[in-house]
Amino acid sequence: MRALIAFTFFALIISNAQAQLAVPNEDGLTYGHVHLNVSDIERHKQLWVEHFGGTVVQKGPLTAIRMPNMAVILTERAPTGGSRETVMDHFGFKVRDIAKFIAKWEKEDLPIGEIFIGAEGQMNAYVTLPDGVYVELQEDQALALEVLPYHIHFYTPEHEELLQWYTELLNIEVRPRGSIATTTNVPGLNMSFARSRSERLPTKGRAIDHIGFEVDDLERFCKQLEEKGIAFDVGYRNVDSIALKIAFITDPSGVYIEFTEGLDAY
Repeated sequence: MRALIAFTFFALIISNAQAQLAVPNEDGLTYGHVHLNVSDIERHKQLWVEHFGGTVVQKGPLTAIRMPNMAVILTERAPTGGSRETVMDHFGFKVRDIAKFIAKWEKEDLPIGEIFIGAEGQMNAYVTLPDGVYVELQEDQALALEVLPYHIHFYTPEHEELLQWYTELLNIEVRPRGSIATTTNVPGLNMSFARSRSERLPTKGRAIDHIGFEVDDLERFCKQLEEKGIAFDVGYRNVDSIALKIAFITDPSGVYIEFTEGLDAY
């Protein structure tokens, strides 16, 4: 009986880890999603499930890949270009066995970039999904899961100013990641900021169209942003067809941002 209870408890932990975003901070904020524009949604669904361990969720017209601590949301629309030319250069995952991941990736005949020792002293590599979605991998042999979302990475000449903008917007603190001093954390994900030698493009319409944060009380949060002088591209609204409350802004560098309430229930 005790063994059965232990097994059930362990299964519940794994199920919850796969189904939920990270626990929100005291302001009710957690990381939410990365939203991609893709030419072939079925191909992307296959790759995100088979290589990254995601689970496909359909809410009305919205297709999401559910992962621990975040979702990857897909819109079937040819992007205007890949992510590497934009401020939102890439997003990253920890993987338990990077050699195993790369070997499986090679069988798909998909691009593998630089393999190197990263900022935290671990083996890292870059891979590129169809449509120019750039993704970084970092090995962590202690992971309980095969793959775990880890960070998003901004590139802009004004990277320090952009980091400061996000810390003030989201009421969070600068927290270095390995040898990278210009990073911060929100529950579920690290946000890293690097200097680019040239100006980068805005994200809207590109392969990584926008990033997203989940908020417990989005209407209240939007009023707080308005009090800070933040202008909305799309004001607070409830979209019944996808079971989400949403709002959109654009950061000073051109990264499109969605705030949601309800994504944690996906």
